[in-house]
Amino acid sequence: MTHSDSQQVDSALPASSIETSLEKAPMLEMCGITKRFPGVLANDNVSFDVRAGEVHTLLGENGAGKSTLMKILYGLYQPDEGELRLHGKPLRLRSPLDAISHRIGMIHQHFMLVPTLTVAENVALGLPSQRGPLTDLKRVSRRVNELSDLYGLQVDPAAFVWQLAVGERQRVEIIKALYRDVQLLVLDEPTAVLTPQEVDDFFTILHEMKRDGRGLIFISHKLQEVMDLSDRVTVLRHGRVEATTTPAQTTRNDLAALMVGRQLDSATRGNRASLTSETPEVFSVNGLRVAGDRGVDALKSIDLQVHAGEILGIAGVSGNGQRELAEAVTGLRPILAGDVLVDGSAITGMTPKKIREAGLSFVPEERMRDGAIGDFSVADNMVLHNHTESQFSSAGFLDFAAIKTHCSKLVQDFNVKTPDLDTPTKNLSGGNIQKLIMARELASNPRVLIAAQPTRGVDIGAAEYIHQRLLEQRDSGTAIMVISEDLDEVMALADRIAVICEGEIMGVLDAGNATREQIGLMMAGVSDAANSQRA
Repeated sequence: MTHSDSQQVDSALPASSIETSLEKAPMLEMCGITKRFPGVLANDNVSFDVRAGEVHTLLGENGAGKSTLMKILYGLYQPDEGELRLHGKPLRLRSPLDAISHRIGMIHQHFMLVPTLTVAENVALGLPSQRGPLTDLKRVSRRVNELSDLYGLQVDPAAFVWQLAVGERQRVEIIKALYRDVQLLVLDEPTAVLTPQEVDDFFTILHEMKRDGRGLIFISHKLQEVMDLSDRVTVLRHGRVEATTTPAQTTRNDLAALMVGRQLDSATRGNRASLTSETPEVFSVNGLRVAGDRGVDALKSIDLQVHAGEILGIAGVSGNGQRELAEAVTGLRPILAGDVLVDGSAITGMTPKKIREAGLSFVPEERMRDGAIGDFSVADNMVLHNHTESQFSSAGFLDFAAIKTHCSKLVQDFNVKTPDLDTPTKNLSGGNIQKLIMARELASNPRVLIAAQPTRGVDIGAAEYIHQRLLEQRDSGTAIMVISEDLDEVMALADRIAVICEGEIMGVLDAGNATREQIGLMMAGVSDAANSQRA
């Protein structure tokens, strides 16, 4: 399916979708939207509409134009060409306040809540009060309770936001939108920090909002969720509408191909590792206790083992000790108790440089903070850790010819798209920066690889490539620990899955037999769920 096919797709909608897609007049229309930035055409004549009682998903790679389009809808950008219409009337949005006044709302991936305020105070924030300068919190709380009952949101208006779990905080964001009687709601990656059970509850709420006649714009990279929730799907590529279709008329593979412009290789997994009593244990963590940034224990005496030629996945909701685990085992965070071993030798308390020399490589979750220096060139970042080695320097002088030869090969081998080796790394896309870091870390043929959020924020094509390289590295005998909040990623890559909750390992499952429901319960702190696999 190509750009020219989009009209054909819309005209071939199944009968069950006729009322939603053809008979109802659009609530919102974005007509011929074009937005330019210096050197970039972000949106190129994009037309997109949403109808009442519909979930219309906006899908595309990083840089496809989704964020720009939604910022225009929310009044943050002004289009260079085209117009917006709400209920058939021209709409001019100069700010988010204008959008809110027209009952357009947005729920961001990172919640916009004040932790030190209560639920009711967050809901009332920015709204006028009948009591003048004083907020009528009793009235707000009553309405919050009414909305909670109506939509099954179950939130205590008197609770402080910092006391709430991630799923509860998202309910507060939804209540904020409902309290303002938002009729059109944009949901930007809304399930990124939820357990599978919380996702199911969230979808139930969205279906209730649909039945109320609200229009929903859903932005997600999780294709199965897109297929489950959407009434229509519009795919953007290079700032243009590539196609508009429905879940009934497409597949996940077809949507992925529309996003990247080619068919993706679906046969990447191969067989899972077969571990025996003789498979060497290359990396282990014993009784590890680590403090978080606030001084309380972020890891509470955890034990983990990774064998040669195995990927151990660490699954969990964000903020349950994953970052602290990665930083502790790589020498970036002090260890209060316990041991970290590579090939049976302790690396506990060593410097990051010594840990690398012991055979452990690290792909950090914060690419530009911990993984690369943005102002340095591609070549500089490729040899950031080993430029003092004899192959690259002599008597304190760098051998630029040897560095160029080495880096050119890595760029080619790992398909890093860059104008040249002297390009500042910050000018590369997120996916290419991640491939650069992966190339550097794997070039040393490590015994152990720690990969934290290896595909966070990268597009589906780059994610496919990174997954393939991780599996190839596993097959070469490396012990790999993948830490990811994307459960689909963990289940696709891992041979065994360790589930972490509040700094404790709730259990370790064989990935081939584990279910999303079982892992989701463990992510929520139900340790007995691990036993059901062995029952």
